[in-house]
Amino acid sequence: MFVPVSSTSHLALTQHWFIERGAALPAPESAEMILFDLVVHVGTLISIVVVFRHGLRTFGSRVLRDLHAWAKGARGDRLYLRLALLGALSVMITGAIGLPLRSAFAGVFAHPLAMAFTLTLTGALLYWTDGLGPRPRGLRQIGMSIAIVIGLAQALALMPGLSRSGLTIGFALFAGVKRRWAAEYSFFIAIPTILAATGVQTLDVVAAPDTVAIGVVPLAVGFIVAAAVGVFALRLVLALLYRARFRYFAYYVWALAVVTTIGVVRGAL
Repeated sequence: MFVPVSSTSHLALTQHWFIERGAALPAPESAEMILFDLVVHVGTLISIVVVFRHGLRTFGSRVLRDLHAWAKGARGDRLYLRLALLGALSVMITGAIGLPLRSAFAGVFAHPLAMAFTLTLTGALLYWTDGLGPRPRGLRQIGMSIAIVIGLAQALALMPGLSRSGLTIGFALFAGVKRRWAAEYSFFIAIPTILAATGVQTLDVVAAPDTVAIGVVPLAVGFIVAAAVGVFALRLVLALLYRARFRYFAYYVWALAVVTTIGVVRGAL
C-alpha cells in the first residue's frame, strides 16, 4: 500500500488476469473481492505500527497531555491535539466525498483500461512532485485548508489506479508541507481511513444475500503477507521520498499502464 503505484489497481489487474485464465474468483468489482482488498490493506497497517512505533507512541502520549492541559484550562497551542483533530477532519472529508461516490469508484475495478488511464495520472503526479523545491510548512503550519485538501486527495484515491499514498503526499507537498510531515500525516490518517472502509465494506458483504464468501484462510494469508512485505515497502518509500526520487515510481506506473492497455487489446485482461 505504501509504494505509490496504486496497490488496489495491482490487486484488481491480477484478479482480472486470473479470472481470464479460469480461476474461480469473484469479480474484482464485487463487494466480497473489494473486501478482500481492504483486508490486505489492513494487514499493511501493521507496518505503520512497526515503522512508526516511536512516533505513534509519542504522538498518542502528547495528545493525551494536550487534552489534560485543555481540561485544566492551561494555556498553550496544544499542537498534537490540533493535529489529531486535523487528521480526523481529513478522514471525515474522505468519507463525505467517498461514500456517495464509492459505487462509481467501484465500477472502475471492472475496467482495466480505465485503470491504465488512472495509473497514467498517478505517474504524472509522482513525476511532478520530484520537481518541487524544499517545502516551507512544518507541523505548526498545517491548518484546516491543508487537512481538507489531503482528505480530498484520499477520497479520489478510492478509485483504483490513483495511489492513496501518492495523492495524499503529493497534494500535501503542493500545499507546501515538508516531505517528512507529508509522509507521516499520510500514513497516520491511513489507519482510521482503512479501518472505517473495511467496516463499511464488511457490512455490505453481510447484507448482500447472493455474495460468494471468500474463505478465512485466503483472507488470513493475504493479511499476513501484506503485513510482512509492508515493512520493507514503507521503509523504501520513505527513503526515496526524502531524496525526491518519486520519479522512479512514475516510470513504473507508466510502464504498467502500457502493459495493461496491451493486455486489454489482446484480450488477456
